Amino acid sequence: MTDTIHKIYLKPGKENSIKRRHPWIFSGAIGNKTDNLNEGDIVQVCDSKGNFLALGHYQPGTIAIRIFTFDNVTLNAGFWKTKIEKAWNLRKSIGLTDNPDTNAFRFVHGEGDELPGLVADFFNGTLVVQFHSTGLYTIRETLFEAFREVIGSKLKAIYEKSSNTMPFKSPFKPQDGFSWGSSDENIILEYGNKFKVDWVEGQKTGFFLDQRENRNLLGQFAKGRDVLNMFCYTGGFSVYALRGSARMVHSVDSSAKAIALTNENIALNNFNTLNHEAIVADGLEYMREIKDKYNLIILDPPAFAKHNAALDNALQAYKRINQKAIEQIRGGGVLFTFSCSQVVTKELFRQAIFVAAANAGRSVRILHQLTQPADHPVSIFHPEGEYLKGLVVYIE
Repeated sequence: MTDTIHKIYLKPGKENSIKRRHPWIFSGAIGNKTDNLNEGDIVQVCDSKGNFLALGHYQPGTIAIRIFTFDNVTLNAGFWKTKIEKAWNLRKSIGLTDNPDTNAFRFVHGEGDELPGLVADFFNGTLVVQFHSTGLYTIRETLFEAFREVIGSKLKAIYEKSSNTMPFKSPFKPQDGFSWGSSDENIILEYGNKFKVDWVEGQKTGFFLDQRENRNLLGQFAKGRDVLNMFCYTGGFSVYALRGSARMVHSVDSSAKAIALTNENIALNNFNTLNHEAIVADGLEYMREIKDKYNLIILDPPAFAKHNAALDNALQAYKRINQKAIEQIRGGGVLFTFSCSQVVTKELFRQAIFVAAANAGRSVRILHQLTQPADHPVSIFHPEGEYLKGLVVYIE
């Protein structure tokens, strides 16, 4: 990327979504563009008559431009620092930056913070950063400097983890590691619960912060219950269930590494291990014969669909696992069920649970409709940002 700002002209009528402040421009909307346009270049988006609409980063593919501002402004270090400050101030306003019981949160959430292609999670002094955009990657040092200035003494290290998140055709092949400072302090607090974060080998940034409020809610349902935490990863829901005085908790995952981390997190919180068992098993196989064994079940599977082509198969998978749970949970049981697939809308997910309940032939009532927490904000102009959907249902 150079300092040159290229121009792109949209086809007639294709500017309407941009005027509604949607941050994506699809390749089919582009009429003409300047020559020698490379991935990551800054582009000025104009309508077919040449009127300014927005500034964004170019990327070959279906989503061709990711917009970072709808204002015709000068792009400098101050511009990017202001965006970082706004993201920090949002987290400060909701009580996350100075909370003695919770020292981990999402600092930057892509389009939700008008920084499409950037994710940054704060883990007790270490900021784990993932770039999904070549354009932002090329200015990473500017962004890192802004992080240091805005966070101040609370920031001990920046760990970059973009080796598997950069676009396939990007000319950059980043290596994971500390870009600034260093830290081996990888224990965080979440509502007073302790968790080990493996940002080196763990999934995504190392810990799923997006379920924080849903885990806390689960703890309120757990007292005296027999709990199955399916697809448990590092046992987040299991810790909250035990903290909430569950009678017994079983944590199940197909990954032995995840189960080992689950056991570490249970030990970190000094729970009686007689109340907990971690099991390496395939989810559907394990759920085949659990009749009446549990009266609180959590289904938090990995994304079954990462693109529209996989949508139908994903919906069938959600129906299957939820039907198994609804059929076999004890009467009076509670099911926490989730989808983190962006292409699965709230309506489609709810319909999948409806079909699962109808096929199971049991009376099911919705108690809560869940989503991601406030540090994963959704732009009102970008509903696609609401990727996490969840339901809490009561089964007669």
